[in-house]
This record gives sequence, C-alpha cells and structure tokens, in this order.
Amino acid sequence: PRGRAYPEGGFGDAMRTVSQLIQADVGVEVACVDLGGWDTHVIQGGAEGIMANNLTELGEGIAAFYEDLGDKMGRVTVMVMSEFGRRIQENAGAGPDRGHGNMMMVLGGGIAGGQVVSRWPGLSREQQTGPGDLTITTDYRDVLAEIVQQRLNNPRVTDVFPGYAANPLGLVH
Repeated sequence: PRGRAYPEGGFGDAMRTVSQLIQADVGVEVACVDLGGWDTHVIQGGAEGIMANNLTELGEGIAAFYEDLGDKMGRVTVMVMSEFGRRIQENAGAGPDRGHGNMMMVLGGGIAGGQVVSRWPGLSREQQTGPGDLTITTDYRDVLAEIVQQRLNNPRVTDVFPGYAANPLGLVH
C-alpha cells in the first residue's frame, strides 16, 4: 500500500482488499465493510478505552484506504454509518444506551466536504425526543439517495426507497 499501513485485524484487512479490487479495476461499484464492537453499554472511556480504540481503528483504516487509493479516490465515495445512535446521558454503567440520534460521514471524489450538514436542535430536555434521545433532523435516506443519484448515477431512488421523496442536501458537487 501507498502511505500509512492499514490497522491490524479484520477491518484493516477488508479495507485493504477493497482498495486492491478498486485498483485492479474489476468493476467494483459498491463494497460494504463492517467494523464491529460498537454495541457497548458500559465503561466506554474517554480519550482511552473501548470507544477511543474503535474510533482510532476506524480513522486509521479510512486514512490508509484514502492514501492507498491516491488519485483513484476521485472515483470513490466512502460512507460511514451505524444502524443506531446513543442516548445523551451516560447510564449507571458509565456508558450510553442505544438511542435515536446518529451521524454519518461521507468523503471522497465529488463530495462537498469540510462541513456538517444538520439542523442542530440542541441538548436541553425540551429539545430531546422522549427521555434522553437526540432528535433526528436528517433522514438517513436523504444522504443515501443523494449518493445513489449523484455518485452511482442511478436516478431511480424510488426503486431503492419505495414511497420516499428525496430531499437533496448538497453533499455532492
């Protein structure tokens, strides 16, 4: 690989493999890579601990992938997402329980980066959903639909998300 080394383990190995497939020009259009270990509810830590270790592995894997692809990164979009968010308050076990609010990250060719796309409602109790959940302000399908349309050149978003009306966010140039 060019640049930094991939992190050791399954995630680094998978990112390296996807990079190799892209560089071999075998026609990869979509690849999904999983990084497990996020479903923690106790003693996540701060700058050190389970969460910090997971974030380090994620960041190092994406950075190695980005550097490894070099100029080919202009044809690639990387999206990071989770199927669940976390509660605002720490639980009795020094960790957060599952919650509504979440985030996604997108980088790569044609992405209007360097910005946070959100309608931040705040953290006060009256701005939360239920007892302790972040309020969802952006439908994850808005992000995915824009990537499907603009990066995969598929205008048939309603086939991907039946009954959904896309709300473009301006993520793609």
